[in-house]
Amino acid sequence: MTRLSRRNFLTYAGGAFATSFLLKGCLGNPPGFAQVKEPVAPPDFEAAKTLETNTVVLGYLPILEAAPLIVASEKGFFAKYGMLEAKVAKQANWGSARDNVEIGSAGGGIDGGQWQMPMPYLIHQGLITKGKKPIPMALLLQLNTQANGIAIAGHLRNENLGLDLSNNKGLFSQLKSSQKTFKAAYTFPKANQEFWLRYWLAAGGIDPETEVELLTVPAAQTVANMKTGTMDAFSTGDPWPYRIVQDQVGYLSMLTAQMWPFHPEEYLALRADWIAQNPKATQAVLMAIMDAQRWCDDFANREELAIMLSSRNYFGTRPEVLRGPLAGTYDMGNGQVLDDPKYAPYYWQDPRGSVSYPYQSHDLWFLTESVRWGFLPPETLDRATEIIAEVNREDLWRQAAQTMGVPASEIPTSTSRGVETFFDGVTFDPKDPKAYLRSLEIKTVKI
Repeated sequence: MTRLSRRNFLTYAGGAFATSFLLKGCLGNPPGFAQVKEPVAPPDFEAAKTLETNTVVLGYLPILEAAPLIVASEKGFFAKYGMLEAKVAKQANWGSARDNVEIGSAGGGIDGGQWQMPMPYLIHQGLITKGKKPIPMALLLQLNTQANGIAIAGHLRNENLGLDLSNNKGLFSQLKSSQKTFKAAYTFPKANQEFWLRYWLAAGGIDPETEVELLTVPAAQTVANMKTGTMDAFSTGDPWPYRIVQDQVGYLSMLTAQMWPFHPEEYLALRADWIAQNPKATQAVLMAIMDAQRWCDDFANREELAIMLSSRNYFGTRPEVLRGPLAGTYDMGNGQVLDDPKYAPYYWQDPRGSVSYPYQSHDLWFLTESVRWGFLPPETLDRATEIIAEVNREDLWRQAAQTMGVPASEIPTSTSRGVETFFDGVTFDPKDPKAYLRSLEIKTVKI
């Protein structure tokens, strides 16, 4: 157990005072901090004494999905629950996050953090780790819904590629025949952002396996790569798609919020061995992030959130690039403006219900989509219940919610969110994932 000594107390308190003094006393109100207010609650040093550890290292990528982790640190939610030395660590890319969770914080890596789906499952099974070594993982909560888009390079502006590509099929064939195959990028293979891209293409009658070239590009390189013409489209989280418009490099074809309203996005998952060794600290981490999610979902806090995330400590971008997406306002760059809170990211609750709760039905969709494209074998669906039970720890979410006093109306009564409907009319019923696969015209799997 990490004990909080008088020396640790003075170090913590002195550091916090010094930081506050430097930011406000010596520097006035420097850019990126001017509108970030004080922590929501003082550190709970008594709670810290009851935890197995006060330290956890959580990795994040600089996209809006990371907001609850950053807010939990900046606004003092980790300290409120006794996790006085919780750290959020920016990762260079998703591959780095995977490598760092493999070595763990004891080896200089991370204990877990923000993940695209189904990365926790792939790491758990050793499908994407070095040497194919399984690293048992536990999925604890969903960080957000929406906050993704697909951006198109400016040289294709006249093609006006939108949500429905059914009238653009000729363009893709023409590019391929002229040896200028449409190049589409995402930030990590076989995960969220590739799935959004593949679904969009396939819904328009374009086979992503044969009619386009798919690439993996780190999020921070997407704007530069589109400027140089090395790709025609990319799928990633805000603020990167919106920066394409702001920097006049291209336009947005669609938001994933249009493709699948209030869809699941990224998740918090930690190494299972860390959780086993630190069950009380795990609850503290969960409660801190859940509190942060509720703070993020108060639209009165969205301006402060934009300032916080944009600072060079986190995203290193202009606040105005974040203000629009956080409000659900998008200049698509093609003459269309979307201005409705329904397009914004949600972190605690959205019109479909709970955001934070890790619905097992959503895990099943990601596994089913993996089977669709041949990333996982078809027999995965025969074992899906067992596979999900190994990784999804919704029981720990419920325990944290009850301890926090979350109203019963905000705690889901089922592990399924029910039938999901996509923009093209396709439905996914978690009771019959094979029926979903059979309904899709374009797929790799034979079923």
